[in-house]
Amino acid sequence: MKYILAVALIFSWAAPAFADEPAPLQLPVKENFHLFLLIGQSNMAGRGKVEPTDQEPHPRVLAFTKDNEWDFARDPLHFDKSAAGVGLGRTFGIKLAEAQPEIVIGLIPCAVGGSSITAWEPGGYHDQTKSHPYDDMLKRCQIALKAGTLKGILWHQGEADSNAERAPDYEQKLAALIKRLRKEFEAENVPFLIGQLGQFEERPWSQYKLHVDNVHQKLAREQSRTFFISSDGLEHKGDEVHFDAASYREFGRRYAEQYLKITAEK
Repeated sequence: MKYILAVALIFSWAAPAFADEPAPLQLPVKENFHLFLLIGQSNMAGRGKVEPTDQEPHPRVLAFTKDNEWDFARDPLHFDKSAAGVGLGRTFGIKLAEAQPEIVIGLIPCAVGGSSITAWEPGGYHDQTKSHPYDDMLKRCQIALKAGTLKGILWHQGEADSNAERAPDYEQKLAALIKRLRKEFEAENVPFLIGQLGQFEERPWSQYKLHVDNVHQKLAREQSRTFFISSDGLEHKGDEVHFDAASYREFGRRYAEQYLKITAEK
């Protein structure tokens, strides 16, 4: 269902938090529309089983669609592959909206399943999806950011680089990506949230996955406004790679709790 967007209006939501049919979508004034970029590979895109409740609209949680339009956020948010399902983004948005009733959350899904860190460089190409993850993300953000204010960047990626060929360069490439994004969006103080790779008993970590995890934690310690979110206790969906839907929702809550802690301290 498409909605006519009224840009730069002070919003007034009359619908209850999870109505079947919320009031027609209107965008708030730019400073009240807080935008979050969701990037990385498949565990950011989400591969969990979609339930009816995952498609219920929240009146103050929106998502930027494949057609570059704002709509109510419903899983799957991402469209990188046909396997896209429940991810962490929608729960993240709902938790922020519940904690901050004066604002509207806008999610910008741009993750690409299977993409290595090299695909997240200018001109980077991802053969599985025949796409350019970094360049495509920039194009979408150029449109999305006209309506709101970037408040955070959510990252989950590293499985594709947990090997002998790519792991040695991972720290340099991720640090460069963070720096590049901050410059591109004039976002020096915007939190960059790094989610930990899945920890599953059935698939012990290799030395290369351990290296990537160490990079994530090191950058969170050493780089300003960069934070690490643990995946302790989260379960996979049966494939020993992707989280199940309940774990994605829990991960989204953890990202939200970290972000709210940052903003409270600020």
